[in-house]
Formats: sequence, C-alpha cells, structure tokens
Amino acid sequence: MSSRILLFDPADRFVVGTVGVPGERTFYIQARDRSRLVSVSLEKAQVSALADRVIQILREVRSSEPLTPFERVASDDQPLETPIDEEFRVGVIGLAYVSDRRLIEIDMQAIAESQFESDELMEIDTDGDQDILRVLIPLGYAESFAKRANIVVGAGRVPCPFCGGPIDPAGHLCPRANGYRR
Repeated sequence: MSSRILLFDPADRFVVGTVGVPGERTFYIQARDRSRLVSVSLEKAQVSALADRVIQILREVRSSEPLTPFERVASDDQPLETPIDEEFRVGVIGLAYVSDRRLIEIDMQAIAESQFESDELMEIDTDGDQDILRVLIPLGYAESFAKRANIVVGAGRVPCPFCGGPIDPAGHLCPRANGYRR
C-alpha cells in the first residue's frame, strides 16, 4: 500500500487551533478547499517550530527577492471547523518555497512506527505507507498562519518565573524552590 497525498493547491483556509483546556490541549491543523476539510493533529512543539520556520522562509524571500509582493491577509481568528475528525497524527514536516508560483509548500506526513524508535533526522517519504497532507499557500497567507500559530502556542499555561515550567491552575511543584508549591 502506498501513501495518499492529500493536496490543497492552494488551500482556501489553513489554520492551527486547539481543543481542550491549557495543559490538556490537542493541537490541530486544518486545511480546507471548497467542500473538502482535512484535520491533522500534532504536538505543540511542532506547531511552534513550523511557525518559526515559516517566518524564517518569509524573511529569506524578502531579502533575496525584495520586489516579491506579499498580499496582506486579514488575520483568521475563527475557531476550527467542525467536525474535527483527525485524519492522522503528524510525524514529519517539510517546507519549501515554490519560487515560480510564489507559494510556500508545507508537507505533513503521518507518524510511522519507525519514528518512535529513531532519534535521527527524518525526511518526507512518498514511497512509504504514511499519508501526506500537502498544502500550498500564498506568502501573505503564510505570514498570517505563522502569527496565529504563535498566538495559539502562547495561549497555554503561564510559565513559572523561577524554573520556566508550566503552572497549572492549582500551581506546581517548583524544583528551584526545593519542591514548594508555587
């Protein structure tokens, strides 16, 4: 069985959001075009890294191609669309700038069993069994996506000023305070 490539070229909507309360949130990315909606789940760290890398690519495009237009896109602050049916859990994420079309391509591949056992750098494998969500978005939309992703990641639990760990509503046992509750 080979992998399916779920292609959104370009996506009408591409957003990140969460379900649950801080500390117990599940992060989702949704892609939509016309009547098709795909939701994939991923880790908070993956969302943060994706947003950082998208911003880095946009900076590189601005510096190497200063005449490339960035259309301004209104921020998308709407919630995730329902129903949120997880297509797969994301394991590997790949990004590319398609210069001739002025689009950013984001590939998200389903997690594979071998990824649980390996700490080495993984690549998108189109010959494997894992499905791939491939989304192409304009530069302005990519910038809006990255801003929203950073807001969603930052909306979690407040970090402890002493150890940096997340503080639950009931507090937490701070290792820098010798186990006293903060």
